[in-house]
Amino acid sequence: MTTRWGIAGTGKMADGFVSDFGHVPDAVIAAVGSRRTDSAAEFAARHGIDRAHGSYRALVDDPDLDVVYIATPHPQHHAIAKAAIEAGKAVLVEKAFTATLAGAEDLVALARSRGVFAMEAMWTRFQPAVVRARELVAAGEIGEVRMVQADLGAYRTYDETDRLFALELGGGTTLDLGVYVISIAEHFLGRPSRVHVSGTTFPNGADASLGILLGYDDGRSATLLASLESETGGRAVVAGTGGSIEIAPRFHHPDTLIVKRNGRPVETVVREPTGHGYCHEAIEVNRCLAAGLTESPVMPLDDTLAVQWAMEQVLEQLGITAVEDSSVL
Repeated sequence: MTTRWGIAGTGKMADGFVSDFGHVPDAVIAAVGSRRTDSAAEFAARHGIDRAHGSYRALVDDPDLDVVYIATPHPQHHAIAKAAIEAGKAVLVEKAFTATLAGAEDLVALARSRGVFAMEAMWTRFQPAVVRARELVAAGEIGEVRMVQADLGAYRTYDETDRLFALELGGGTTLDLGVYVISIAEHFLGRPSRVHVSGTTFPNGADASLGILLGYDDGRSATLLASLESETGGRAVVAGTGGSIEIAPRFHHPDTLIVKRNGRPVETVVREPTGHGYCHEAIEVNRCLAAGLTESPVMPLDDTLAVQWAMEQVLEQLGITAVEDSSVL
């Protein structure tokens, strides 16, 4: 069976995802949608996609689609995903899943009540190197996990009209880069009990650089850095009672692990992604659909909700209120 995909959005994320789609078996991109007809038509022509829709409503109502991949600005995810789920279509929603915790909770409840597949497009979890790190942890190779450290910083020239900085478009560090460091911590430690943050803001009030501490009632912790003001190494370390695993820079799409078992020689593990690495999450969606699953066991919706909760804690402590955009349809 060939799974028919639709693409919501024509920006950089959508471009990268579609460019990697040749590595996804038994699937085809059948349509693309945008708020502007010319943008959808140009994207379709460039990628050899048959149908171009001049609205997201038309895309989600397309009867010949099984899955909609949503790669629009964060505040638009909720409305588009909700419409797609209501139309009975599976959704793969870019991270951050939504702009708000309430929006994420609404989508999760709707998908579960309708029995429709939904997953956050956290490509990091499906990178072969991260898969191997997960296997090593599960096998007890570094004992019981106690701590996670992660940083992800990128310098971007401040422009309040740019999507990266505009609050109405979900701009700021938390939803763009903080989601990665929080998600990798949640992946190996679970949902935190407490969130503490110290951070700076840009002139328009968007979050700029963040130091985040996730605390757990049993004493475990995660220390995380994220920034749109400076380049950082992009390393993640999972530390346990028997050693540690460094997910070598940049950890959100790595190919190398440095495994240190207490008192033993260091091991370097290389696991390269296929293509640019975007295909792995699409393959997971197709696998789940073929198996009749409505959630991925690797990226379950409860994990998405835990990350959204932590991000909302960060934003609230910085005095930032994110909002969803219901006008996109």
